[in-house]
Amino acid sequence: MALRLCHVPNPRVKSSACLPRAGLVSWLPAVLMLQFLLLMLIPGTAGAWWNADWINRNKITVTSPAAGAVSEVPVLVRLHTGNFVFTDALLDGADVRLVAADDKTPLPFHIEHWDGTNELAFLWVKLPAAAPATPVDLYIYSGNPKGVGAENSKGSYDAAQSAVFHFEAGQATPADRTANAVPVASFAATPMANALIGAGLAFNGQGGMSLSAAPAITFSNGFTFAAWIKVDSAQPAALLFRQQQGEAPIEIGLRDLRLYAKAGATEVIANADLPPGGWRHVAVSVADKVVMYVDGVEVGAAAHTPGGSSGAADIAIAFTGAMDELQIASQARAAEWIRFAAKTQEAGSQAVVVAQAETSEGSEQSYFAILLGAVTLDGWIVIAILMVMMVVSFFIMFAKAVLINRTEKANEKFVGAFRKTAKEDMTALNTAVAANAKAGNAFAASTLYRLYKVGMDELSGRIQAHAGREGKVSLSPQAINSIRATLDAGLVKETHRLNSQMVLLTIAISGGPFLGLLGTVVGVMITFAAIAAVGDVNVNSIAPGIAAALVATVAGLAVAIPALFGYNYLSSRIKNVTADMHVFADELITRLAEGYAAP
Repeated sequence: MALRLCHVPNPRVKSSACLPRAGLVSWLPAVLMLQFLLLMLIPGTAGAWWNADWINRNKITVTSPAAGAVSEVPVLVRLHTGNFVFTDALLDGADVRLVAADDKTPLPFHIEHWDGTNELAFLWVKLPAAAPATPVDLYIYSGNPKGVGAENSKGSYDAAQSAVFHFEAGQATPADRTANAVPVASFAATPMANALIGAGLAFNGQGGMSLSAAPAITFSNGFTFAAWIKVDSAQPAALLFRQQQGEAPIEIGLRDLRLYAKAGATEVIANADLPPGGWRHVAVSVADKVVMYVDGVEVGAAAHTPGGSSGAADIAIAFTGAMDELQIASQARAAEWIRFAAKTQEAGSQAVVVAQAETSEGSEQSYFAILLGAVTLDGWIVIAILMVMMVVSFFIMFAKAVLINRTEKANEKFVGAFRKTAKEDMTALNTAVAANAKAGNAFAASTLYRLYKVGMDELSGRIQAHAGREGKVSLSPQAINSIRATLDAGLVKETHRLNSQMVLLTIAISGGPFLGLLGTVVGVMITFAAIAAVGDVNVNSIAPGIAAALVATVAGLAVAIPALFGYNYLSSRIKNVTADMHVFADELITRLAEGYAAP
């Protein structure tokens, strides 16, 4: 049987197949939210699972940008709000694990930077092998409250890696993260919080950094220097690396904006300047050739007679600029290796993509859950405020609908009783005051009865003043106007009572979308700030953060739309009740004027 809407202002119309509009006010928002949830609750099923103690995993796809195969190469993984659920992981990332494509073999990794509060992290994992045009999948697991740290920085690099300096935040002196632990003899630089990969060092041309002589930095079969640098301006004689002992001492530096490298008697100068102000990956390999690279592209090469170098090493001497991710190897890295490192570490790299989180094996995760998991703290604050507004507006709509229903029914009963009394004998109105007072419970919700009571109280006072006098009680025009004024005042009070708290609905209508928009704008700002910090610009990193930010706008509209419908509907019914009060006031005055007319 089809349901239809009742015309509530006429409560005499009754039907079992009639759905009251008051009910519509209460269930319409629920229908809208149900539709939204049905659209969002489309599950995605997880595959095999490495360990059931971990509830989340993200697939990492590495696509080699090199022309040839590479093996045992460290890969930088950037995590941020857009691609990782930090709220499920431990605050220090101790529960993070990296697993190979078979989803069985743990991979050695270490954390350079983990900020669970601001949801930003940089990890390094050793990739067993990568071939050109053949994507390699890894998995990062998180979400184990009992997880303990499993970092292995020593195992994150192959045996040829002599030293690696991340220049991590909070370190008084830079530390080598390889198994060699090459000591730093001297250090004079300014830490910078936002370098290319986490923290870095800023050099002013006066200080620098020196490494103590150690077996790990004694090179006989080859050598590779690689680092990210940002040159502030042209420099006549800046040294990036210098080792002065051995058969073929090594020197790498800048002449104005031109990169150069010397190994023994062999010198190579780059074929182009380094543009100042931007991060550039520079690398030099030495074996039977001295080869220089900028951003993974060869910029100069010359034949070289192999010879070793040893002793202490100087870094960033008389250099003005910034440096990040310094790596030194005891073999000449291949061009494919250097290109792979440059292109996977650069800002906005598409070579390393972190997919959205999956839940544990056998479970399902909805898009709605993914979005909620990506909502930031500021978004939750806005959503919490909006939910309070929604609860308040729903309560007001329900309470007002109940009040108006009761008022209309009580008004109908009272009008019937009033007109019956008035038709039988108008002079009985003054005695009906007492009778109706006793029956006040029956008309307690009637605005018309309260107006009638106000008018009758005014009339009763005048009747009592006439007591003891001869003749019929009569009302002068002035008395009639006085009673009318009293009724008007009562009508205003009743109107205010009916409209009380309706302003909260208007606040929900106008303020809800703006609060939601505020949450969205802040969320988008945080997403882009995180992307700028990690340099990961791709659809997979941007879309989740922006989609999660839009949840605040959806919440704002979910508050405003039901409130808008409810407000307009309740306002129309309140206008009907108010119109009935105006009509009744005029009718009562007319009856009084006729019944108590002066002789």
